[in-house]
Amino acid sequence: MNPKESGILERLAALSLERCLVKISKVSAGTWELLDTADSRGTLSAAVGQYDFKGRSAAAVYVDVQGGVSLTTLLLFDPEDLDCISKCFLGYSFPRSRTVSLSEEVMLLELGNIMLNSLCNSVMNALRSSFMPSVPCFIEGDAAGIAGALGAVMDAKKDFRTIAITLTMQSGASTGRCKVFVLLPDELAAQLEGMVS
Repeated sequence: MNPKESGILERLAALSLERCLVKISKVSAGTWELLDTADSRGTLSAAVGQYDFKGRSAAAVYVDVQGGVSLTTLLLFDPEDLDCISKCFLGYSFPRSRTVSLSEEVMLLELGNIMLNSLCNSVMNALRSSFMPSVPCFIEGDAAGIAGALGAVMDAKKDFRTIAITLTMQSGASTGRCKVFVLLPDELAAQLEGMVS
C-alpha cells in the first residue's frame, strides 16, 4: 500500500465523518470534532487492538454490511466517558453505575447508527452501489471479547484494510474521545481507491 492509496481511503472516511459531526454538533448539546485518522492492514484483532482499553472494558457499536459488498464499521467508547457523551449528545447525563445502563446503551446505539451509517453511505456512494446494513449492535468487553463478538459476523483470520478515526467531544468543561473503525476487505479497498482517485 503506497501513501497515495492510503490517503484516499482516509480522506473518504474523514470527509464523511466531518460532515456528520457538523450536523451532530448543530443539533446536540456539545461540540464534536475529528482529531486524526490512520490507515493500516491486519486482522480484526489487530484493528481492535488499536483502541486504548486502559486495562478495562469498552462499549462498542457496530454496523455490518454483507452481500455483494462486505464491510464492517465499529465505534468504540470508554465507559468512563459516558457522562460526557450523554451531555454532548443529549444535553444531560444518566445516573452512572458500574456497567452500561440500558438507557446509555440505547443512546450509544443511536449515536452509532448516525455515524456508522454515514460512513457506510459514503462507501456505497463512492461505489455507486446500494446496500442493506445490519441494525446497529451493541457489545461490551475487553479487546479479546469485542474481537470475538465481531468474529461472528466477519472472518477474524482475514486481513483487512482498516481506517481508524479518533473523535473528540466537548460540553463545557467535560471532554471525551471515541474511536471509529472502517474494516474493508482488500478487494473492496482497491476498488474504492480506483474509483475515488
